[in-house]
Amino acid sequence: MISKLINESKKIVIKIGSNTLANENGTINQVFLQKLSDQVKCLMDQDKQILIVSSGARIAGVVTIGKWMRKEDIHYKQALCAIGQVELMNAYREAFSKYDIHVGQILLTREDLFDSNRTLNIRNTLFTLEDEGVIPIVNENDTVSVEEIKIGENDTLAALTANLWNADLLIMFSDIDGVFDKNPKESKDAVLVKEVTDIDKLISSIEIGKVNSFGTGGIITKIEAARTVNNYGIPMILTNGKKENILLKLLSGEETATIFFSKK
Repeated sequence: MISKLINESKKIVIKIGSNTLANENGTINQVFLQKLSDQVKCLMDQDKQILIVSSGARIAGVVTIGKWMRKEDIHYKQALCAIGQVELMNAYREAFSKYDIHVGQILLTREDLFDSNRTLNIRNTLFTLEDEGVIPIVNENDTVSVEEIKIGENDTLAALTANLWNADLLIMFSDIDGVFDKNPKESKDAVLVKEVTDIDKLISSIEIGKVNSFGTGGIITKIEAARTVNNYGIPMILTNGKKENILLKLLSGEETATIFFSKK
């Protein structure tokens, strides 16, 4: 089902979290981005449009300006995001430059996504970028959005962006293969839930684990993101973004993941 869905989808949003994007020391994983660009190019060669929602600005800022890493003042956190966003976009630019694919930065706040005039402008910008073969890289504007730095909701941002863009599919990268009935890092007998059509039933039947090290959102924010897009008729795949060539292996049916979709 996942392979068929990806094959039939033209407009795909890929959400990449900090844990997927970062090395163990917090630096941006350039190897991951190079392999991501290879896979995205393959999808684009199949006449698919790709939009990327990417976290990672703050950790990139911490690595760049190491002397601020222990400061918890909100203004330093926002400043780190401002610095890190430059590094993050440069990393994406370099990764896609070998294919002569350009990337465009779009920074959004919650207000942008709930104002009709702003959403119209955002949609027009996205459509123009995609028509010209430019990949939009969307991120939360953390330099002005205090709330997002505290709770980290790029999973939600990805879902709202997918809805705004009228995407056919949202692919959410995580550091596990999908949703399990219990934490697979703690329980060897954890079972992967391959298909979800009833999110409330899922939440009541699984163990919700702790938030990971770099990211600020846990599995529950990903499940709620699935609910958001499913309500608009958009399916979501939750998969392990750290696996080698995961997009192409999902496309070929070599890998499994969790797919959320509505039967309505």
